[in-house]
Amino acid sequence: MSKKIAICPGSFDPVTVGHLDIVTRAAKLFDEVVVVVMNNSAKNPLFTADERVAMLKKVTSLMENVSVEKSDGLLADYAKEKNATAVVKGLRAVSDFEYEFQMALTNKKLNPDLDTIFLTTSAENMYLSSSLVRQVGAMGGDISEFVPAEIKEEILERLCK
Repeated sequence: MSKKIAICPGSFDPVTVGHLDIVTRAAKLFDEVVVVVMNNSAKNPLFTADERVAMLKKVTSLMENVSVEKSDGLLADYAKEKNATAVVKGLRAVSDFEYEFQMALTNKKLNPDLDTIFLTTSAENMYLSSSLVRQVGAMGGDISEFVPAEIKEEILERLCK
């Protein structure tokens, strides 16, 4: 029987506890989960793709079936390369759904073997986003509850430059 492989894509700039929650839950549902840092040309990242990969590797190091990579190409093509049959995305609110649904339909058109699974965020993370973390941290606010402890200082160091 072949392994069930899922992709958890995102910009992860920076990684939040909300992201980690979705990855942890996906790891329980699939044999293998590849967290992939995608290049989003519409965003101006705080961290380089390599830095985001390093942070993700640090916070997922104890998850045996999770690996972390980066990609500059189309997600549908990347999934084919990895023999993945699912994309796992977290949804915080109805406003996330419209965009993610459009992306899911596009990926399905480009790769008919690829399905998108939506996991609703945990209630305590509904408001949480990377942009909120950047904003709070840059203004000196406490981001301890928003980001994994292993990378908090790294994030604050970059925000306070």
